[in-house]
Amino acid sequence: MAKTHVALLRGINVSGKHTLPMRDLAQIFEECGAREVATYIQSGNVVLNVAAKQAAGLAARVENEIERRFGFAPPVVLRRVEELEMLTAVNPFLPRVTEWSRLLVFFLKEKPQGTVDLTRFAPDEFVCVGREVFAYFPKGVGVSKFSNTHLDKAAGTVSTGRNWNTILKLLEMAQ
Repeated sequence: MAKTHVALLRGINVSGKHTLPMRDLAQIFEECGAREVATYIQSGNVVLNVAAKQAAGLAARVENEIERRFGFAPPVVLRRVEELEMLTAVNPFLPRVTEWSRLLVFFLKEKPQGTVDLTRFAPDEFVCVGREVFAYFPKGVGVSKFSNTHLDKAAGTVSTGRNWNTILKLLEMAQ
């Protein structure tokens, strides 16, 4: 039975070093076993349906196929839509934060290998819940000294972040 998932790719750009047209990305997902594939904006957001038995290896298959065709392998983080729906219930910054462009969720490819300590980036705030790190950037993301590299090192895995507006749009698409 197919389940709805959201795939989040790290490092996909509109132009520059890692350009990947969303049309091609959707085709790759379909060739790797996904159905009803839809992309959102040119930054590696994909809503799809995939059979449970194919979901486990889907991210690796997509990464390999992108590398074969385009010469780079962006990490692919896959979540069931139910996992995204839970974010609205466990987000520690809601309803306090209303500027959703300053509220991000970083999706970890694997569970963190220890305590994720990002206190050195104050006034930015971070809360790790399972395989997600909720982040609030009170002065804006653009002025923060934080980067995915810091989180990857602290968590011992790869991460990719999305702002709250994008997450809500992906949930809307998935429903």
